[in-house]
Amino acid sequence: MTIRHVVSWTLSAEDTETKREHAAGIASRLTAFANAHPDMVQNLQVGTNIAYPEKNADLVLIADFADLAALDAYQVHPEHQAIVEYVVPRVAGRSSVDFEL
Repeated sequence: MTIRHVVSWTLSAEDTETKREHAAGIASRLTAFANAHPDMVQNLQVGTNIAYPEKNADLVLIADFADLAALDAYQVHPEHQAIVEYVVPRVAGRSSVDFEL
């Protein structure tokens, strides 16, 4: 059973340029992780919001994992934890959902 992991973030930066830089930094780290671990992450997309910024999150991650064990391994992987350390001080809010495809 494939598990889809979806996370959205509202970034804490007030100005557009800093927000753009933070989004790019998060996206590049997540993409690099997925590229380095194709055995763990089956598919990964990161996108920035293009509409309704007053209502929508700024950034979204959509990642597919073979099963819950693969998602669990991703969550505790040291490289993922380093990404989390980068992300946390740059976000004002986070929401996620994991579901079976």
